[in-house]
Amino acid sequence: MENPQEEHWVAVKRIFRYLQGTKTHGICFKPGDNIDFRGYSDADWAGDLADRKSTSGYTFMLMGAPVSWGSKKQSSVSLSTSEAEYIALSLAIQEGKWIHRLLCEILAATNETGPELKIREDNQSCIKMTKNPVNHGRAKHIDIKLL
Repeated sequence: MENPQEEHWVAVKRIFRYLQGTKTHGICFKPGDNIDFRGYSDADWAGDLADRKSTSGYTFMLMGAPVSWGSKKQSSVSLSTSEAEYIALSLAIQEGKWIHRLLCEILAATNETGPELKIREDNQSCIKMTKNPVNHGRAKHIDIKLL
């Protein structure tokens, strides 16, 4: 940051106080019969008023505890909420596949099968596009790397 103002220093101090007060906290995994692994994906649509780009976000939970999360501004302007959600879901799937492969590799040593990868998505049009990934009339412009 080139020219931090007083409000920025106040925010930094607050963050450091939070970190100091929570340094003994950890992530607790709840024991259970099966290994529950699920993800959640979401996006805003044109949330940045300056350039109208959307923000993608995801969280992955393992046995009720967060193990991975991320938020990223999308590199292109989405023309609809469905497109913004589709891009966010693509980002979440990439992360989820990596974690899933890691879990399967770890569990292979114990002769257990890896958990199913489940990602929750709330946009019905996005869900329909993933179930039937043909060229939909309104989605032809979506980059092929996402399909």
